[in-house]
Amino acid sequence: MTPDTFREPVSVLVGLGLPVQVKSVMDAYRYLVEWPVSTRDASHSMAINACRAALLGEVEAETVRGLFTAFAEKHDLLAPTIDPVVASRSRRDRDPHIR
Repeated sequence: MTPDTFREPVSVLVGLGLPVQVKSVMDAYRYLVEWPVSTRDASHSMAINACRAALLGEVEAETVRGLFTAFAEKHDLLAPTIDPVVASRSRRDRDPHIR
């Protein structure tokens, strides 16, 4: 694991609601750079400034992850998480041929 890699990726929605895994400071930075200028706000500014500081070695990747997650949450970009155990049980309940 490189110093800019997140312990756990942040799953955000892009385009037509497709989930993408943001796994590192550089991934978060690229996502934030592409964010439309007209909709940038304080949460965007804090997250992108943290990315820049992390790329210079001034803050830890997990600090960036926290600020990026807060930005994504504020803009309703976090992809819904599905518990694999629940998903597997749900699928089993619908199809008796699945064991």
